[in-house]
Amino acid sequence: MNWAIEVDSLEKTYPRSWHRAPKQALKGVSLTVSTGETFGFIGQNGAGKSTLIKILVGVLRATAGTVRVFGGDAADPVSRRGLGYVPESPSLQDFLTPMEILMMGLRLHKVGVDNEKGHCLSWLERFDLAAVANSPVRGFSKGMMQRTALAHALAIRPRLLILDEPLSGLDPLGRREVVDILSEYRRGGGTIFLTSHVLNDVERLADRFGLIHQGQLVAVQSPNELVGGESFVTIRSLGTEPVADFSSEPGGRWIAEIRHDEVWNKLEALRAAGHVLIEVKPTLSLESAFMRVVGRS
Repeated sequence: MNWAIEVDSLEKTYPRSWHRAPKQALKGVSLTVSTGETFGFIGQNGAGKSTLIKILVGVLRATAGTVRVFGGDAADPVSRRGLGYVPESPSLQDFLTPMEILMMGLRLHKVGVDNEKGHCLSWLERFDLAAVANSPVRGFSKGMMQRTALAHALAIRPRLLILDEPLSGLDPLGRREVVDILSEYRRGGGTIFLTSHVLNDVERLADRFGLIHQGQLVAVQSPNELVGGESFVTIRSLGTEPVADFSSEPGGRWIAEIRHDEVWNKLEALRAAGHVLIEVKPTLSLESAFMRVVGRS
């Protein structure tokens, strides 16, 4: 197997400081990500997601265990050439322009293109930044900073993208556009390792998901495996009378996740209660699956 990422028995303990005791952030984590795969890394705040990513990109050193990127030690800068990284809160030099940031990325990663400025501008256009390509990023909104960092990561023609909350700070339209760009990169054979709290968008991208809880990897599964092989649909309706298993939403709406073999009975119950049907759609709930896995752990 051609692995993009190999993590074996990874541990990270933050040392004692004057205001806190030592903290073990990662506890023997092992996982692999194959070339061309999109891997979603899911967990609560403080579960260890960002710590693992920082070790992958060389910002932190592991306490124990090994991390390899395309066969090379992740601590070796050579192994990280061609690795695009976007942290949760990008820290960009505020006196630089988006064009300068992307040009710098090309040269650091030794990416050869015929027209560097044209290449960078095409990516700034994709992220709706062409109009400010030569303006200092000082004063940019969080969303504009995020889009600049994403454009930088993709402009280097990465063989691997590592994204820590890449949709943070983006409005709904911006999230949709970024998901579409990442889907295109994925279809082109690119490898993605990402974390996100926007699980609906992650579901559209990831081939497998790793669930981390309190520093331990508690499951690595495909979307279908995560929901236990059960088939659910989401039903929404509009009405005044309560119906068993349905929860109320604002505006007189009701919602329920129903097993596929119970759908017709629930639809009859809604009709008997005088409800108007809004939608019936397949459900793939990573959130509920994660809560079940965490509960079992």
